[in-house]
Amino acid sequence: MRFIETWTPATIIATRDLTSGIREFVLRPDGFTAEPYPVGSHIQVGVTIDGRPETRSYSLVGEMDPQGYRIAVRRAPDTRGGSRYMWSLRPGARLNITLPASLVQLDWTRRHVCLVAGGIGITPIVGAAQALARRNADVTLHYAVRSRADAAYLDVLEALLGDRLTVHAGDEGHRLDLNGVFATLPKNAMTLFCGPIRMLDAARHAWEAAGRPMTDLRYETFGSSGLLPTDEFRVRLKGEGVELVIPRDRSMLDVLNEAGHEVMSDCRLGECGVCALDIVDVDGEIDHRDVFFSDHQKRESRRICACVSRVRGTITVDTLRRADAV
Repeated sequence: MRFIETWTPATIIATRDLTSGIREFVLRPDGFTAEPYPVGSHIQVGVTIDGRPETRSYSLVGEMDPQGYRIAVRRAPDTRGGSRYMWSLRPGARLNITLPASLVQLDWTRRHVCLVAGGIGITPIVGAAQALARRNADVTLHYAVRSRADAAYLDVLEALLGDRLTVHAGDEGHRLDLNGVFATLPKNAMTLFCGPIRMLDAARHAWEAAGRPMTDLRYETFGSSGLLPTDEFRVRLKGEGVELVIPRDRSMLDVLNEAGHEVMSDCRLGECGVCALDIVDVDGEIDHRDVFFSDHQKRESRRICACVSRVRGTITVDTLRRADAV
């Protein structure tokens, strides 16, 4: 396990709508003391979906805030229900959260850092931009959104970066050309990316095509985003005569564990691979939503990350749990 999660009660002390579809929440833990946290930090938030307790992960926005932890949640009807629950809360609401933890490792010795954000992926990028600007690094930010009206924290970023910020708004005809962006970076530049899976795939391909080492591309993504619609599917367990239905608003990992078929996990973001299961058979199509497996491994489809990936149809997996071992 990379993280030991320490849960603590917290209060929502303020909310505000950043755009028509993005709402900011300020969460103040009981006994809160403002302390710095690493760039790219996130917290787990306890939510309730259809009466069930579940958790969701949200990136912290900006650097240390004396008021509490600041997150932003995009209202997304085609998800597992976390955003709907968060949007139902008002100031004064109580909930449980974890302490900040980060998966991102920036090399602070680099003079040239390119930041790339897609949509709500701007949330961890704001703090990175602030930290880099404070260190007088040569930092640029490419911010891709469907429309300029969808660009959260644009005022903060414009004041911070000026002409080092480029907004790529689809409705203005300004599409983000990752090949062009990466081709113009200095040789020793590092890039930090956060956005949906499809955009990350494009970023990794463009980075590789530019002849740059993959270790210089650091990223976060939304594990819930994929290439196929989020629909109900079925899971069969090898050698156990069990078939389970995975609703559109739940993960395979959660359903398997709730049914007593224990699957180990860690990040629950599709980044660590701890929850990966062997694939025995697929009647349909797999939507690999993780960032743990390579493109080649996803094409082979020998394993699947149960925390985020989904299927259109029915999949048979091997949990490696045997009746004679119980």
